[in-house]
Parts: sequence; C-alpha cells; structure tokens
Amino acid sequence: MRFYALIPAAGSGSRMGGAIEKQYMDLNSVPMIAHAMMVLAREPRIEKLFVVLSPTDKRWNNYEWQGWEERIEVLRCGGATRAETVLNGLDAIAKVCDADDWVLVHDAARPCLPDELLGKLLDEVAEDPVGGLLAMPVADTLKRAAADTASGIRAEATVPRAGLWQAQTPQMFRHSTLTEALRAAGSDMTDEASAIERLGLQPRLIESDSRNLKVTYPQDLELAGLILGKLNE
Repeated sequence: MRFYALIPAAGSGSRMGGAIEKQYMDLNSVPMIAHAMMVLAREPRIEKLFVVLSPTDKRWNNYEWQGWEERIEVLRCGGATRAETVLNGLDAIAKVCDADDWVLVHDAARPCLPDELLGKLLDEVAEDPVGGLLAMPVADTLKRAAADTASGIRAEATVPRAGLWQAQTPQMFRHSTLTEALRAAGSDMTDEASAIERLGLQPRLIESDSRNLKVTYPQDLELAGLILGKLNE
C-alpha cells in the first residue's frame, strides 16, 4: 500500500479577479501553489506528488523548483473542469499506481494545510475500506436565498446545520475506486467525495479546522498569509 498526492492546478481562479491564475498568485513571496506542494512533499509517507497543469500553462517554467525534482512530477493534461483534471491525472499515473494505492487530491488554493492534519488524515484513513477527507462541522447559521428581487437577495429559510460538514482537502481514496467514481459521475463534480458518494459509498469525515482555508476571493490572501506566518513560527 502506497500513498500518492495529486494537485489539480489547471484552473484560472476567475473569482480572484487577478491578472494571473490563482495558483501562481504571490503569497508570502512565493506562488500560492508552492505552499500546497511543500506540506505534501515533506510528508515521508507520500511517494510522489503529481501536479496536473493545463496543456497551455506558460507560468510553471517561470519559477525555480530546485530541490523538488525527486518528489514532484508535472503532468500537462488538465481538463476544462476540476473533475476532468483529476481524472486525467489519475489516468496518467495509472502506470505507477496500483489499484489499491491511495491518492490524496489537494487543492492548489489550500496553502495552509497543517502538517498535523495531513498526518491525521493518513493515520485515520489508511485502513478505511472507502477513504475519507478533511472536513469541518458547520458552525454558522445557514440561510437559503430566495430568488433575486428588485430589492436585493433575501433569505427564504434557515437550513438546519446539524450533521452538516464543510468539505476540505486532501480527499483520499484508492486509485481504482476514485477513477471509477469520476468516470461514472461526469465533469460536474466539485469534489472527489461527491463522486464516491454517487457509487453508494460513504467517505469518512476527519475533523479539520479553519486554518485549512481555501483561497477563493482576494481578501482570503491576506488571511492565508497570516495563518502561514503562525504555522511557520
């Protein structure tokens, strides 16, 4: 049983509104993706880290990645959606992965994954028959919005939060199971666990915390920088 990691990094990050792809935005003096790569690359149980880029990516080669050569392999087979990118990556690494090897899929835009949470995921899911993911119990009150009106967006109802969890990454599943799930689910899946669930399986939820945030909007960059500063103290 071996562990591999895969970072889908073929998207544009349009909600950030920047001039460059989100994964290459500067965060504490290095591109954001470098932080996501670092924590995975220094986990000794992970055999190799695969970064899946768009075939037209022109920025990767603008950066110096010395010292990563033995731990990282770049795959230029990204698709139009996250699900396509992950599936293309899984197909590309099938030559090195056995069916039962674990693949940890992690967002390029989650730069603040603490080492201990990665270790917790590996420890608690390695013997699970299905796999699992880092996630947080929902703490805030949730509102369902009504249809837009001339006076703006209004709350239609409060959604009970009992039993609701916010999915994070890494999400960790067997290579063969995840490949089957994504191929059957189509390209609309926003995370790997959703595809696994469509097979009738129940991924394990490993409790995480808010440090493992996803950078989605410009204001998230400042918060991520502060979290990284604390993690590196």
